[in-house]
Amino acid sequence: MSIHPTVIIHPNAEIGRSVEIGPYSVIGEYVKLGDNNKIYNNVTILGKTTIGNNNAFFPYAIIGTSPQDLAYKNDLTELRIGNDNIFREFVSVNLGTVKGDNVTIIGNKNLIMAYSHIAHDCILEDEIIMA
Repeated sequence: MSIHPTVIIHPNAEIGRSVEIGPYSVIGEYVKLGDNNKIYNNVTILGKTTIGNNNAFFPYAIIGTSPQDLAYKNDLTELRIGNDNIFREFVSVNLGTVKGDNVTIIGNKNLIMAYSHIAHDCILEDEIIMA
């Protein structure tokens, strides 16, 4: 495991084996991070976010933040991310909403290219490329 000393990790977050977390990243209270994930510098992962294994999060990715929905009232909804995904620079992914079954889901082996946004309640299956 390699965690830069400037990283902020909430004490309740769960971090898997062989995880790399780069400078100035933030890992929130309800985050569960699987094995062999690489988090580059300046990445933020918040909310009730469960991440599988072997994912890569490039600089300035914002993962598991509140939905961009006026009806959202700080509900404890979630985001589930599978295995072998790549989230490039400035990607944003939101939590689900109560009206959307409480969850946003991302499958396996997806490439989410720079500046893409995955909104609340979306379900992405496997091997998708977003630009």
